[in-house]
Amino acid sequence: MKADRRVFGRMPDGAVVEELTLRALGPGDDKYVCKIITYGGAVRSLTMPGRDGNPVDVVLGFDTLEDYRAQDKYIGALVGRYANRIGGARFTLNGVEYPLAANDGANSLHGGNTGFDKQVWTVEEFGGSSAVLSLVSPDGQEGYPGTLSVRVGYTLSDGGLAIKYWARCDRDTVCNLTNHCYFNLSGHASGPVTGQYIRVTASRYTPTRPGSIPTGEVAPVDGTPMDLRRAQKIGDHIDAPFEQLAMAGGYDHNWVIDGCGKRPLSCAAAAWSPDTGIAMDVSTTLPGVQFYAGNFLKGCPAGKGGAAYGDRHGFCLETQFYPDSPNRPGFPSCVLKAGEEYHSTTIFSFSHLDSPEGLNLL
Repeated sequence: MKADRRVFGRMPDGAVVEELTLRALGPGDDKYVCKIITYGGAVRSLTMPGRDGNPVDVVLGFDTLEDYRAQDKYIGALVGRYANRIGGARFTLNGVEYPLAANDGANSLHGGNTGFDKQVWTVEEFGGSSAVLSLVSPDGQEGYPGTLSVRVGYTLSDGGLAIKYWARCDRDTVCNLTNHCYFNLSGHASGPVTGQYIRVTASRYTPTRPGSIPTGEVAPVDGTPMDLRRAQKIGDHIDAPFEQLAMAGGYDHNWVIDGCGKRPLSCAAAAWSPDTGIAMDVSTTLPGVQFYAGNFLKGCPAGKGGAAYGDRHGFCLETQFYPDSPNRPGFPSCVLKAGEEYHSTTIFSFSHLDSPEGLNLL
């Protein structure tokens, strides 16, 4: 069994960034390959066979550390201490207000100026089909209270990629961890994903105001372009004259996953490429999923092999607590109490389908 570990680059302070290659155990071990770098814990590539048996790399990524550091799209990265947005770049916990970096207009996005996506993670375990990375975020980093210890485990199989998160803090804090892979199930260099199919298993979503901060409402999707409960092309309604889509430039919203909490893992979403036949099913322990259709990808450095990444050339399915939860007592709580443990799991499962109708059965 092959297991690769190499130097991917060096940070300006000399810190080494490594690339870990995971290979699935079992009969598909030569076809299912995942490459992870310790800068941001980013998934750099995820390769599997298409319907014709040829390998397809289904995530966007870059060939050099310099390109990862230059881009601002969070491509492939682990995101924290708080994924998504916190309105007004501040929140109050236990009667104390904590100001954060306003790195997205007046709001804080994905952990601030130097979130987990821009830090070098430590390799705790590595071998064959799995790896565990760790990070310690000191008290006050980016404005957040408490020293937070985080571990993230990746396990690759010929059925998919499982990501498990663990965290513990010495003070009460807020914690919301996710992965920001951009998927293109036709291949990372194949262009727009608007012809690929999406299904989101949610009958409600959280509408936003300008700046993509939730209004606090949890609204039904019925009768709107936000109803993705049956498989449809990503591009079918993405430019519909609907205020929520117009404000965000397309899909970039949090959906409330149906059935969350009623079973250990809930199906959040599924997607399919008619070009490769590859289908992806996303299941999670978390209550929400941000479906982002890559509306603002233009301006990235060239991707792997010189690929040009433009708007809507990849989509994200970020499992999460809802955006701005620290300021919304009606949303599921993202508070991590001192000494308690945060756990979450997200699994990206892959298969082949002959038609989008199969997505409705996943």
